[in-house]
Order: sequence, then C-alpha cells, then structure tokens
Amino acid sequence: MIGLYPCAVSITITQLRAFLAVVKGGSVTAAADELVVTQPSVSAALAALGRAVGVDLFERSGRGVRLTDAGAAFAPYAQDIVGLLEAGRRAALGAADAAAHSLRIAAVPTAAESFVPALMRAFGQAHPGAELTLVVGNNEEVLARVLSHEDDVAVSGRPPTGDRLIAMPFLQNEIVCITSADDATTTAGPIPSSTLTDRSWLLRERGSGTRAMNERFLADRGLAPRTLTLGSNGAIKQAARAHLGISLISRAAVETELRSGVLGEIRLTDGPEARPWFVVRSAVGPVRPLVEQFSEFARTGADALVPAR
Repeated sequence: MIGLYPCAVSITITQLRAFLAVVKGGSVTAAADELVVTQPSVSAALAALGRAVGVDLFERSGRGVRLTDAGAAFAPYAQDIVGLLEAGRRAALGAADAAAHSLRIAAVPTAAESFVPALMRAFGQAHPGAELTLVVGNNEEVLARVLSHEDDVAVSGRPPTGDRLIAMPFLQNEIVCITSADDATTTAGPIPSSTLTDRSWLLRERGSGTRAMNERFLADRGLAPRTLTLGSNGAIKQAARAHLGISLISRAAVETELRSGVLGEIRLTDGPEARPWFVVRSAVGPVRPLVEQFSEFARTGADALVPAR
C-alpha cells in the first residue's frame, strides 16, 4: 500500500520555542511574558505549528491550556530539537575555543551542599581550563534541565526513568534517620520503624528525591504518620532540632550536625539500604569530551573527596 504524505513540513525554531514556553508556563500569557513577545504572536506560532504537525497540540483548561495526548508525545522531540540547536551553537563557539571548556552542572540540594563543590574543585584542578557552573534544584528540576540541554550533567540521588537520559552510579549515598539530639531513641539501639508511628515525619517539597524516598519507605512498611512539608534540607534539620519530627535524609547532608551533636540519629533495624549517587547526562546527541571527562572523574575519584566516618 502506498501512502501520500506532505513533502515538506514548515516548522520553525520560533514555533518550537513558543510551544515549549506554553508547556512550561501553562498559558499563552505566561509564554509571552517569558519570551518578551505579544500574546497574538505566541498564538500565531502555536496555530502554525499545529498545522505543520497536523494535530491539535493543546486544549483549553480553565484560563490556560494543557497538552493533548498528541502534544505530550510531541513535546520531548521539540525539547530535544531546541536544546540540541543550543548545544550546537555552543559547539560552534567551542571551535573558536569559548564553549568547549564550559561545563554546566545541575545538582540536587543534598549533593550541592555536601560533596559537589569539592568534586568541582578537584576536577577544576585536574582540568585547569574548564569553566564550571552549578545550578541547584530538586530532582525533577535538575533532570528536566539536562533533558532540555540547559545543563550538561546532573548529580542526582535517584536514577531517571526512560531512555532519554543516561545515569552512571559513582558514590554511595547512606541514608540515616535524624531527630533531635536529646531524643531517647538515639541511645536505644537499633529499633524497628513500626515503633515510630506516633512521630511526625518531615518531608521535602514535591519533586524532591528525598521526599520520594521517605514516602516510598513509609508506604513499603505500611506506615501512615503525620507529615510536615518543608522546602529545604536546612529547614528539615532545624525542624528536627526543634522536636517537630524525624526524617530520612542522606548522611552527606547531616554529617557535620551528627558529628557535633546538634542532631541525633535513630538507628533502624529496617532502615533503607545505601544507594548510589548518579551522574546523569542526555542520551540524545553527541557527548562533548568535557562531559565524558567529568563523568569518568566522578566515577574514579569521588570517594576520596568524602571523609571517612
């Protein structure tokens, strides 16, 4: 059977940028503000893109819009195209020496507040010409930045799903249960988590890998305690000190407080197993040498940057 298809599809980078801005902002108004253009120009770009693709990409939702199933299927490709064009621009600049030496790193707060700065310093010393930058965000945010090619690599405590990102484990991430320093359970020896059902649990914001880990731990053990959501590791540590609750958190985030006695540790008989940290990069497009070098450096040298307990 012979099918006939349009011989040319006129899709422009302007249309794709408008499409992604609406996906991000949830409305034409938000997209126009982000792109610093008029709302009619965004609407026109979306209409032209829909005609070129041949399907409706958005549908009305209250005062905004939301992706149709077809739009959701199209979005990752649009993201890759725009991101790879930007990566190509940087590669072109790199031929003139500018961007070839830049490495943009995104890291979750726990990693950024503990070992990532030391990793960056050691890598910079081994590669004196490298220009390193660091962006901090929760797990969803840093993976999204690598997916959109805004950043070259991410440091995450939870491996991504799907095949658009490649995750390489490189450092053990021990999880501990923290509480106030004067909590009697800190000297009681290992106890089962079921004895903590009357405690409040402190959780990070939605999208955080630490929150997901706590929620998964509680669900796996059939526990449904009271919870309190806080927006950062620092807030969780202060809340634990103030007897507001307990939480599972990476030892890397609280090692200083545990050593100094500012926080206490509840040892659990059924606590979560240590899991690795991951260096994450895009699986789409060519890999720059500096990205490969950083990934290999983390894999072979990160352990030396973490002090032994």
